[in-house]
Amino acid sequence: MVEEIEERGAKGLAIQADVSSYADAEKMVETVVEEFGSLDIMVCNAGITWDGVIWKMTEEQWDQVIRVNLKGYFNYNKAAAQHFKEMRYGKIVNISSINGMRGKFAQANYAASKGGAIAMSKSLAKELGRFNVNVNVVAPGMVLTDMVEALSPEFQEGALAETVLGRFATPEDCANLVAFLCSDMSRHITGEGVKIDGGQYI
Repeated sequence: MVEEIEERGAKGLAIQADVSSYADAEKMVETVVEEFGSLDIMVCNAGITWDGVIWKMTEEQWDQVIRVNLKGYFNYNKAAAQHFKEMRYGKIVNISSINGMRGKFAQANYAASKGGAIAMSKSLAKELGRFNVNVNVVAPGMVLTDMVEALSPEFQEGALAETVLGRFATPEDCANLVAFLCSDMSRHITGEGVKIDGGQYI
């Protein structure tokens, strides 16, 4: 990824970190500011699933998904917010899921983490708005990734049947929405959860 960025004439930086560690998040923000002189945008996109119906779900399954998908977002939002507050400018986009809005069978942990990210983002939008910081959420439906392509054909067909446009999103579809929310074209949008699901939710 860094090579691809540099091939386009920009500067890239790769940092290894544990998403669930606040110390790592704080160090990453510090490193980015040192290397680039500023941090203007934070996009949180880490996420895992560990599915199971609630009566079979273990405490470890619950804790691990919440630790990565929700605490991880808290870690990076907090670390970035402190910098943005001082700058009096910033854009935060947290990637959630339509399942955080509607729930999903055998995904109580995942849905709770993604729903929590939405509620947290709305709260942060209220807290940070006076510092000229926008906080929004992108909530995809099914997206054509390696993880999705590894799912059973039956599962994919079921999800596709829910999608009124008759296709899954591509990563580029999601990236276009994120880019808009990170641009000044969206300067008066904050606290929103924007679905990008081809009508899967409705």
